[in-house]
Amino acid sequence: MSLRGIRGATTVSDNEEGAILEATRELLEVVVERNRVCPEDIASVFVTMSPDLNATFPARGIRTLPGWKQVPLMCATEVDVPGALQKCIRLLVLANTDRDPSRIRHVYLRDARQLRPDLTDQ
Repeated sequence: MSLRGIRGATTVSDNEEGAILEATRELLEVVVERNRVCPEDIASVFVTMSPDLNATFPARGIRTLPGWKQVPLMCATEVDVPGALQKCIRLLVLANTDRDPSRIRHVYLRDARQLRPDLTDQ
């Protein structure tokens, strides 16, 4: 088994607590489903948000999911690059898996699909 990084991103329409928590949960659930991992396989999750989002900590949404209370989570603000995608939440999930790197399924939802169009239809 190897430690693999699984990327994901999504967007929200508003800087609102409920929207941020829901989008974060949805993104993580899709990452987990597509890569057939469970909380016990996860070493940690790093979550960033674009600088225009600050209504809540996105990790709070993950903590509400069954089995995720023991997984280390870290939140940060994404680098404020001019012209970067706004209202964006990104995940880096570090998971123990037997999957070959070519079989890892990165997830880009909503407007974040434009970040990696090469990976959106995996």
